[in-house]
Amino acid sequence: MNLSGCAALVRKELTIYFATPIFYIMGFFFLLLSGYFFYTNLVYYSMLSIQIAQQAAQNPQLQAQLNAQEMVFRPLFQVLAVVLLLVVPLLTMRLLAEEKRSGTAELLFTYPLTDWSVILGKFLSALTVYVVLLAFTAIYAIATGFLTSVDWGALLTSYLGMILLGGSLLSLGLFASSLTENQIIAAVMGFSLLLLLWIIGLAQMLGTGPWAKVFQAVSIMDHYDNFTRGVIDTRDLVYHVSFIFFFLFLTKRILESRRWRA
Repeated sequence: MNLSGCAALVRKELTIYFATPIFYIMGFFFLLLSGYFFYTNLVYYSMLSIQIAQQAAQNPQLQAQLNAQEMVFRPLFQVLAVVLLLVVPLLTMRLLAEEKRSGTAELLFTYPLTDWSVILGKFLSALTVYVVLLAFTAIYAIATGFLTSVDWGALLTSYLGMILLGGSLLSLGLFASSLTENQIIAAVMGFSLLLLLWIIGLAQMLGTGPWAKVFQAVSIMDHYDNFTRGVIDTRDLVYHVSFIFFFLFLTKRILESRRWRA
């Protein structure tokens, strides 16, 4: 794999991302939604803290039940996981679909770049943009730290889960973009596949019997939930890394099949 070529492709894609208005529009609504849910969670936590402080003299154990991670950040990260259903298709829809539509895909693959260099360059550029958006939400944690104690270990674990979840969904979105030349179709396909994953997560919570265990094993949301609780499970790490590799591999096969047809 050509690492220098991959890095050059990442720089090119980042330039395109930051030069187009869709990044700023998407970023605005992402931060608007995340800010709104953080604010409502924090207000609820503050009101509950005041009520418990008034009763602390009668029942000191109530104060120990307050937990900013469980009451503010865990619900926030669970909501952001749903918001990603809308954000990820917008991030990935143009990555390969636009290259096909404009005819630059053939030119791209004539460069001394392997398929993996191209795929990883596209994937890492989208992941970088996503991490930049996610980094802005660190302001919420800093603000909360001035108001109450924060379990920074659990919070960093939650962010790790968000990055892994984002990487998994972006790899699926990139795969959807490789299937078509139309950006809108790529976005719709990406959203549909992501929605299917979310439905599988609901099915495993509602189902019983052996099928519930199958849904639990493949549910991406189930393998994300432990991170929001501040727990790092090796099975969840393996799941997300395998998920990313699987859809990047499928994307490579799609690109190879296009070359064979040509």
